[in-house]
Amino acid sequence: MKKIRVKNFGPIKEGNKATDGWLDVPKVTVFIGNQGSGKSTVAKLISSFVWLEKNLTRGDVEAPISKDFFLDMLHFHRLEHYLQEDSQIEFEGDNFHLKYTPSSQSIEAFPKAVSAACTPKIMYVPAERNFLSSIENINKVSDLLIGSLKSYAVEFRNAQLANKDNSLLLPFNSTSITYDSKDNESYLQFGEKRLKLAHASSGFHSFVPLFWITKNLNDLLNQDEKRLLELLSTDQTIRRNNELKKLNQLAFSEEILREKEKNINAKYISQYLINIVEEPEQNLFPSSQKQMLYSLLNFNNRKKLNTLIITTHSPYLLLFLTLSVEAHRLKSKLNNNELLSQLNEIVPLQSTLDGKDLVVYQLYETTGEIEKLGNYKGLPSDDNDLNNGLASANDDFSKLLDLEDACG
Repeated sequence: MKKIRVKNFGPIKEGNKATDGWLDVPKVTVFIGNQGSGKSTVAKLISSFVWLEKNLTRGDVEAPISKDFFLDMLHFHRLEHYLQEDSQIEFEGDNFHLKYTPSSQSIEAFPKAVSAACTPKIMYVPAERNFLSSIENINKVSDLLIGSLKSYAVEFRNAQLANKDNSLLLPFNSTSITYDSKDNESYLQFGEKRLKLAHASSGFHSFVPLFWITKNLNDLLNQDEKRLLELLSTDQTIRRNNELKKLNQLAFSEEILREKEKNINAKYISQYLINIVEEPEQNLFPSSQKQMLYSLLNFNNRKKLNTLIITTHSPYLLLFLTLSVEAHRLKSKLNNNELLSQLNEIVPLQSTLDGKDLVVYQLYETTGEIEKLGNYKGLPSDDNDLNNGLASANDDFSKLLDLEDACG
């Protein structure tokens, strides 16, 4: 399991004091908190350090990582001004331990002894993504996009082209999406009605690219090794071929040779998806939020190493995650198809989540601290700021009724 340690970076001060700043990043990680508390800051740092580890593993970059290179990394997510004189950031990945300290002014990289390195495809879904769907021709503004939004736009285009002229059913409203290559337009289909995506509601602007990209990346990663190797850059292909050439000069048995070739290929091809989504609930009605979350969990469950990281302001998402965890617990107990079918109607069986694979962190904008929420039998704690906000509104309503009674 990956983990990251953040102190004195942007709004984050002591971070998770219970673990000297360390945060676990299991299969599903959720960050909640008020505006300015640092949810996206931590998510972007995770994205940056996973990317760096991947490129160190492939040999695309070499250690040590200079401060200027690190600042360029941070600039991609517009975080360069968050770096302070006493910032401390460490990342524990599968292949490297990475450490930035004020004294070093660089990132030290310590390789880990692993039999076969494995690298991910990383997708960062920014909160400002919605306007991409409202533009009829994204190519007209592509030169204006930077950082994670530009990468997101590229993946959106890749998803369109990979599924051109094919209808894709969305998980709510009995609606499908199609990219018409002749018109160079994406269309929603509601029964007999056809509507340009650019003309649709904001909820579709938010959800359609997220769903489309996530599905396309999962489909891409499920291709065979030969096809994935064809997608490598020229430099990566040359380095891989040089490694294979050196390997073939050594006196290994055929069985060992094939295993070592497999290990070399493994570090060059992306084998799983790290999907980092800011506010996936944007512009969605609660029932649509549920279907959206279950679709993301479904995709996340398709590969063992797939990872989903979410920042959210929605109490509904925590509720639906709780339902998913409870459904997972029940799934192992139900022993007949009828009961399993009933469970599937409540929570799709492919979208259930083992409580051990979920962690929820609450961030505080006033103190810069991060707290890992407790759980009961793997279920997220009800004692969190999102639920407390709902309780506070109920308390305020009770006070209004008391004032009404006082009026006689």
